This record gives sequence, structure tokens and C-alpha cells, in this order.
Amino acid sequence: MKKYLAIIWLGTFLLFANASFAQELEWIRMNEALELQKENPKKILMKVYVEDGICEYCEQLDKETFSNKNLIRYVKENYYTVYLNGEGNDVINYNDFEYTNPNYTEGAKGRNSTHLFVNALQLSTYPSLVFFESDGSIIQAIGGFKDAQELELYLRMVATDEYKEITTPEAWEAYQKKFKSTF
Repeated sequence: MKKYLAIIWLGTFLLFANASFAQELEWIRMNEALELQKENPKKILMKVYVEDGICEYCEQLDKETFSNKNLIRYVKENYYTVYLNGEGNDVINYNDFEYTNPNYTEGAKGRNSTHLFVNALQLSTYPSLVFFESDGSIIQAIGGFKDAQELELYLRMVATDEYKEITTPEAWEAYQKKFKSTF
């Protein structure tokens, strides 16, 4: 009987441990995602943010959008998730160029200088989300906070390659009207 109860307890523990683990996205650095693409091509979703309470919408994106279990499940299946502090000091090797933040100040209070990769992507707001193809080429960036339902439109459009068919403002309008959220 004790053995039977131990098995039930262990099974329940593993079920809950697995469920809570499955509810989070694994955020990696860009260089790691580009390496992973070589063996397992997958699109990249990059979250560009700033730290230390400077960006209220960056925090809201994590708390509200990236906590949606349906979004998490979909993103895990279709994307590598990359994070980049837009004012941090990561070194990113992209398209034969090394992007850094040469004016980064360690321990700075408040804002820091902008990372060169943020400049190269022409991002003007935090948070921004950037989509990359499975070969690493950039698809599109979208700026500002998006809730799970708003982001789902982009996630599905990119993952299914439907974005390639949307070449006019009218096609974009039609796609948005036709889209039904499942998150």
C-alpha cells in the first residue's frame, strides 16, 4: 500500500512540476538561437526591452502577454524566443557583423546607451517584438505592448508564412478582419 501511495504521490508531483515548467517560455540570446537554427530551423521571436523599471509596458508584456498558456504553447512549437536588453551589452554576431553597445556604462542608473543591434533593426520603442525567418533573415518588427490576442495575429501570420501573401494595405485589412483569435 505504501508503495502504491508513493507512486501516486510521485506521479502527481511530476504532473504538476511538468505543468508549471510548461507554462514558461525559455528566453535565449540571439547567438544561441542562430546556432540552434543550423540544426533545427525555426523562426525567431525576439523581445527587445529595457530593464530596471524604466519600461512599464515591457513589464506588462511579460506579466500579461507572455503568461498566456495558449500563447506559450504556440510560441514554443513555432519559435525560438530571444531576449535583448536594448540598452544592454550583449555581443550579437549577425550577418557577418558583430553588434555591441560601445557606449554601455556598467552600473548606470536609469537609461543607458542604445545597443547597435537595436539601431540596425531601426527600433524606436520599447518593448518591440522582432520576427526572424528560420534562416535568420529579418521579417518584421512591431513596436509597443500587445496583449495575447493582438500578438496571436502576428504569431500565426509569421509561423504559417501568410505574411508573404500580405503585400498591400488592403490585404492587411482583409487579413485582420478575417482573423479569429483562439488565445
